[in-house]
Amino acid sequence: MTEADVRSLTVGVFGGTGAQGKGLAYRWAKAGVKVVIGSRDAARAEAAAEELAQATGGDVTGADNASCAETADILLVAVPWDAHAKTLEPLREALAGKIVIDCVNPLGFDKQGPYALAVEEGSAAQQAAALLPESRVTAAFHHVSAVLLADPEVAEVDTDVLVLGDDREATDTVRALADLVPGMRGVFGGRLRNAGQVEALTANLIAINKRYKAHAGIRITDV
Repeated sequence: MTEADVRSLTVGVFGGTGAQGKGLAYRWAKAGVKVVIGSRDAARAEAAAEELAQATGGDVTGADNASCAETADILLVAVPWDAHAKTLEPLREALAGKIVIDCVNPLGFDKQGPYALAVEEGSAAQQAAALLPESRVTAAFHHVSAVLLADPEVAEVDTDVLVLGDDREATDTVRALADLVPGMRGVFGGRLRNAGQVEALTANLIAINKRYKAHAGIRITDV
């Protein structure tokens, strides 16, 4: 898929009022992509969209999750893990045939820090695939710093984005979407069954960031 093809898509963001979703929406809007912010609360989504539109000069609108699902061509799931299943389940029909990008990390936190939670289906992305059997589910954007995404002083987000999925055309589209953000590169990371360890790696990055007071990402060498 060409850059022009990707820019012609409308990207919806479930959880677009949260840090990760809003940060990615900001970068895509700056790149000229039409973005729809989704939320359980349409008013919150519209407020976040207005803020992003003013900050980027881009085409950003807000809607409830159901309207967001119907309007967008490709959807990013950036909701908290405890809201993951209940957000997606009612949207099965609206998301049929569409590319869904799951960036949710099922993590827990205790006195020792972050750790990966066990997920019955194997990963958040696999849970999404089970809930949305007619959608083209991929997994990506787990390791991108929300702080860097939202910072207008950061011109380039220096990181690779691992993209996983069983649909080659869908993963190529998501990789191209990552490539629209300056400094970011989409890299195919395997089948959806391998999403669990990618989600879990976020716990390691959080620990790294805490120790080194950084906003660490990942780079894949020799590719």
